[in-house]
Amino acid sequence: MFFDTHAHYDDERYDGDRDALLSAMPEQGVSLILNAGSSVEASRRGLALAEKYPFVYAAVGVHPHDSSDMDDGSIPEMRELLKNKKAVAVGEIGLDYHYDLSPRDVQRARFREQLELASELKKPVIIHEREAFSDVVDILEAHRSGVIGVFHCFSGDWAAAKRILDMGWMLSFTGVITFKSARAALETAVRVPADRIMLETDAPYLSPEPVRGGRNDSRNLLHIARRLASSRGVTVEELAETTLNNGKKFFGIG
Repeated sequence: MFFDTHAHYDDERYDGDRDALLSAMPEQGVSLILNAGSSVEASRRGLALAEKYPFVYAAVGVHPHDSSDMDDGSIPEMRELLKNKKAVAVGEIGLDYHYDLSPRDVQRARFREQLELASELKKPVIIHEREAFSDVVDILEAHRSGVIGVFHCFSGDWAAAKRILDMGWMLSFTGVITFKSARAALETAVRVPADRIMLETDAPYLSPEPVRGGRNDSRNLLHIARRLASSRGVTVEELAETTLNNGKKFFGIG
């Protein structure tokens, strides 16, 4: 059974078949799903899904793209949402210098505020990072307040991965590792210690080969696991069990 540790089922692309799709997940070998927040409103929707489906959990956070939309009321509202027993993490949060949809100084300020919230509530964090690795790690290393986290959709090289692992953090991999153009990401995933790795789809984005280009969903974890298990020299079942247990431990799910 798989744990999809990062998906966005609140996305409008699921409006036509969300209930049918999610209801069938346990029969498709997916035992747990974490719905990541990208805004306060998206976090509310994710929690509603978590309350409806016993195998769905939620993270509460504001994506760097939407940092400019945060105001003085955002952190207090997030604090209240995170009191929900199905809210198991703060995320996804971080920095994105590729699109720069929010000014970089605003991204950094809001990132720090959300890290402080995670520290206060003793919640793990889910990091989004794109073309901002040095700034993200510098902020994390300066923070040093007991927060643990995972870099989601990791596709960096081993040097970057080792820096994250040396902080005691986790790495999560998506369908990117199935792309022919992403050999470095797969090579990195092969080297990550077994107790520090998780799997995710980032649905509806990043559909893996051989279904690349369509809307993604948690059933496609099987394609990701097949590629990584083969490269690591383990069975798909072994990898599924390892990553399931890692995710449950990391997010504190019994």
